[in-house]
Amino acid sequence: MPVLQTYLRQWQANPLREILAGAVATFALIPEVIAFSFTAGIDPATGLYASFIISLVIAVFGGRPAMISAAAGSVALVVAPLVKEHGVDYLFAAGLLAGLFQLAFGFGRLSSLMRFVSNPVRTGFVNALAVLIFAAQLPHILSAGPLGLAMMAFGLAIILVMPRLTTAIPAPLICVVVLTLLAEIAGLPVARVADLGALPSGLPVFALPQVSLSLDLLKIIFLPALAIAMVGLLESLMTARVVDDLTKTTSNPDAEARGLGLANIAASLFGGIAGCGMIGQTVSNVKYGGRRRLSTLAAGGLLLVLMVALKDVIAAVPVAALVAIMILVSVDTFDWGSLRRLHIMPRLSAVVMLITVAVTIFTHNLSLGVLCGVLTSAVFFTATLAHSAQLRRDGDVYSLSGPLFFASAPDLFAAIRESDHTAPVTLDLTAARLWDITATEALSALKARFDAAGLALIIRGGPDA
Repeated sequence: MPVLQTYLRQWQANPLREILAGAVATFALIPEVIAFSFTAGIDPATGLYASFIISLVIAVFGGRPAMISAAAGSVALVVAPLVKEHGVDYLFAAGLLAGLFQLAFGFGRLSSLMRFVSNPVRTGFVNALAVLIFAAQLPHILSAGPLGLAMMAFGLAIILVMPRLTTAIPAPLICVVVLTLLAEIAGLPVARVADLGALPSGLPVFALPQVSLSLDLLKIIFLPALAIAMVGLLESLMTARVVDDLTKTTSNPDAEARGLGLANIAASLFGGIAGCGMIGQTVSNVKYGGRRRLSTLAAGGLLLVLMVALKDVIAAVPVAALVAIMILVSVDTFDWGSLRRLHIMPRLSAVVMLITVAVTIFTHNLSLGVLCGVLTSAVFFTATLAHSAQLRRDGDVYSLSGPLFFASAPDLFAAIRESDHTAPVTLDLTAARLWDITATEALSALKARFDAAGLALIIRGGPDA
């Protein structure tokens, strides 16, 4: 019962606030999902259908209330070669398998591995994503012309000024309404949502991927599916961490993994691409009051309503309004305090954050950036830990303290030379810890050297003491 009560509380909140916050996220989703669809080589409808289904399923089964999940750029990059070579049905099959992988990760509690992602890596992830969100708007900005740029500036002014006048309606929604009415009434020749690509013409339909079940199919989709599962889960859990920090609450990463798996299975069965958490849209949702599962549900539900029932209305929305929203999202996403902290934070932490940012920006691959950041953190941590072990000598007695493993044990044991002694030597390991087989092998090699020299080596506190 306590678990059920906790879950029900995740739905109970100010419904109007949650729905309006979800609506902001919906408008932030539209341009990116369409752009990501082209990146993956699929129709915009495939990405939009997926975003609607993923949002609905993750709202019910996810582990992080208020998080927005949809068709994402990181997954689009992974699946683009598969779609190009084999077609969309293989994409749907790979999405199904990826969802099964994510379910297995959730039930196997592998999501707990996120604790090994350090804070500098998370900061680098957020900052790089903010840069990528802004960079995604540059094509629209550069092609807008004077009138389009003026519309964007007007949209930014509305978003910045309106919260001082009223917070009852999120400022981005006011921006969309005002700029759309202005463009329609004045007949302004500016780019509209309709210019971004064909919008859906009906509801998503259940259909199994048109592929034959065989070993050849598995050979084709196994690695792409695993990549989708890993990339999607990593990005979702990183986004969940950001929401945790923003709302000072905790999420359930294993439940999020299971929810994402179910969402991707459902999306694939309804003709959609697999997806994951979207940090820019999530930050928009949280910033404008989204705290519960209802905001996530609203984002997906409103997306379908806008794309199908109100397709002509949404097609008339100026791209400038959406760009203005995303520019503010990128500004809000960036951790500006991290720049001020650069000169006071430990040098290695700063390097880890900058490596994460640089790799992510240059590759446009969030997961690769995080992976490089984690590996760099691990290397720096290992080097620091290796230097924490100490060897002290007092005549024929050596005392070792600290962790002894592959990076520290060989050099420390090599410093104990049998040629320096004529009497039995004592090695005190009571303050040391042998962590791996390299340490025990180095100790065995040391004993063998002393035995060959005809000298006794007395070990205290070691494995053979």
